[in-house]
Amino acid sequence: MAADGGKLDPMNPPLAPGTQAIEARGLKRAYGPRLALDGFSLDVPVGSVFGLLGPNGSGKSTFMAMLAAMERPRAGTLRVFGQAPTASLRAHLGTVFQEPALDPSMTALESLVLAGRLFGLSRGAATDRAQGLLSRFGLGNRARDSVSTLSGGMRRRLEVVRALLHEPDLLLLDEPATGIDPDERRLLWQSLLEGQDGRRTILLATNDLAEADAVADRVAFVRDGRVVASGTPSALKRDLGREAVRVRWATSADAEAAASSNWEGCGTVTRDGEEVLFTVEQAASFVPQLFALAPPTIRSVSIEPSSLQDAYFQHVGERVRAEATA
Repeated sequence: MAADGGKLDPMNPPLAPGTQAIEARGLKRAYGPRLALDGFSLDVPVGSVFGLLGPNGSGKSTFMAMLAAMERPRAGTLRVFGQAPTASLRAHLGTVFQEPALDPSMTALESLVLAGRLFGLSRGAATDRAQGLLSRFGLGNRARDSVSTLSGGMRRRLEVVRALLHEPDLLLLDEPATGIDPDERRLLWQSLLEGQDGRRTILLATNDLAEADAVADRVAFVRDGRVVASGTPSALKRDLGREAVRVRWATSADAEAAASSNWEGCGTVTRDGEEVLFTVEQAASFVPQLFALAPPTIRSVSIEPSSLQDAYFQHVGERVRAEATA
């Protein structure tokens, strides 16, 4: 820690040129008979906002715990800024957990000053930083209010502020926007990215594809403890080379029947209530096929460019269907 109780010392030894923020190779971790990570490999560039996307139980949280030296791999290697994760390396990490971790009896400022002191900051440095971050995240007028009086979205912003208080080099966000409305999510990310200067690396674990598409420089799709695809959102969508046809049916039963049918020229098929999303090679030839086979039950059709959701289901969703029929 610096002599004035301020910024933590830089990494020692210094980063070698080309060093990744995170380098994982063949990680394995089991809980009894269940493999949480099964050959997990990933590179995360320094200074990036990186999205880790996968269904619940895919291994995202286990990987985050390994980065914070709270779990150890059974096999494989893991490096954070060129070093194996250790308790001392945690001083350079900030973490927002999936579950809330704030004391409701404390004020927002008290909670932050305590966190700063635990990270070795002087009381003055912790207070100054806390007040500056509270203002940046739209909480400046709530500093003296009890955490119990804050809305869910405000508490999530406060938890992000706490994670940033010691100016970490790596910020781990485990489903940070869970349970908050779209306006709160937008404000959280706007405030967070406002201070993103290319030095700090952000790793976002989420199953919200729209959120990752909006904020991440790069993403990785995770399934069954393995990375099945990674790259920039634009590259993953471009490589798909397909269009999305979104169809709303009269009833859920109609939609279910359509989703389970065999459609010529169709890739992935996903259903949500009365709506079915088809990923197709050519929408111009697929849509006439729809109306020829099931015109009375179709309520609306829209054609959209391929999205990150389409790419996700191409790499993750198809594997689910293959396993289900194995």
